[in-house]
Amino acid sequence: MYYLYTIIASLVSFLVLKWMKKRKYYIDSKRLDGKTVIITGGNSGIGKETAVALATRGARVIIACRDVEKTEKAVREIKFKSHSLNVLHMELDLANLRSVREFCKKFLQAEKRLDILINNAGMPSILDWTDDGFSMCFGVNHLGHFLLTNLLLPRLKECSPSRVVTLTCSIYKYQKLDFQDLNYNLLPFFTYCRSKLANIYFSQELAHITEGKGVTSYAVHPGFVRSGWTCHYSFLFRMLMEAVMRMFFLSCEVGAQTVVYCAVSDEAAKHSGGYFVDCRAANLRPFARDAGVAKKLWEASERLVN
Repeated sequence: MYYLYTIIASLVSFLVLKWMKKRKYYIDSKRLDGKTVIITGGNSGIGKETAVALATRGARVIIACRDVEKTEKAVREIKFKSHSLNVLHMELDLANLRSVREFCKKFLQAEKRLDILINNAGMPSILDWTDDGFSMCFGVNHLGHFLLTNLLLPRLKECSPSRVVTLTCSIYKYQKLDFQDLNYNLLPFFTYCRSKLANIYFSQELAHITEGKGVTSYAVHPGFVRSGWTCHYSFLFRMLMEAVMRMFFLSCEVGAQTVVYCAVSDEAAKHSGGYFVDCRAANLRPFARDAGVAKKLWEASERLVN
C-alpha cells in the first residue's frame, strides 16, 4: 500500500508541476524583414531567446549589453540558431547614464531605423549602487531604460508604427512607490518589487504620451524563468535556487513567448499600455493602474536623469 501511495503522490506532483509550467507558445510566423530591434540584456536568458525569435523572422537585431566578450559569444550563437547574419552587439551599461547617452548617440548615427525596443535587461534583488548614485534595482531596471527610451523616442516615432516592450514581474503587487524615497535600498526584495512597479507605470505613461503618434507600449510579466540571475548571489544560494528553478520555473524559451507576442502580434497592438502575461492581456491591481502616479513617476524620473 505504501508503494501505491508513493506512486500516486509522485504522479500528482508531476501533473501539478506540469500544470504550473504550462504556457502558450506564440506560433505566428509574421515576418519582420526591414525592421530594426534593440534588446537590452540580450546576451542571455529571455533576451537571448527573444533575439533568436526576432532574428529568425528577419529583423535586424542589436544586442545592447555591457559585457563585450559574453555578448560577442551570444551574438554568434544567436546567428547560428536563427540562421541570420543580421545580429550585432553595441555596448551599453544601464547602471551608467553616460553610457546610455553614448549608446544612443552611436546608435542614432549608425542606424536609420528603430522599430522595436525591448527593455529586457534587469538587476535582481541586490543592494548596490549605480555609477550615478541610484539604487541598483531602481537605477538599472527603471531609470536606465527610462532615459534610453526617451532618447530613442524620436526615432521610434519616425519609424512608426513602432513598439516598446518593457519586462516587469508580477511581484510588483507587494510594494508601492514612496516618492519621498524613490531611491529606497534597504530590503533587497522590496527594492526589486518597487523597480518592477516602476516599469509598469513607465509603460503606461509612455503609452499615454505617445497615443496617436504611432508608438505603442507594453509591460510583460514573462513568468518565473530559469535564467542566470542567481549569478549575483553566493554559491550556496545558487545551488539551492537551481534545484527550485528546475522544478518550478519556466525555460527561457517559454519565458520569451509573451515578449515576442507583444513585439510582433497584431492583436497586442490594440492594447497599448497593457500588462501582458502568457500571451494575453492581464489585470493589474488597482493601485498599479493609477494614471496620476504614473505621470508623477515620469516627471520625477525626468528630473533624476537630467
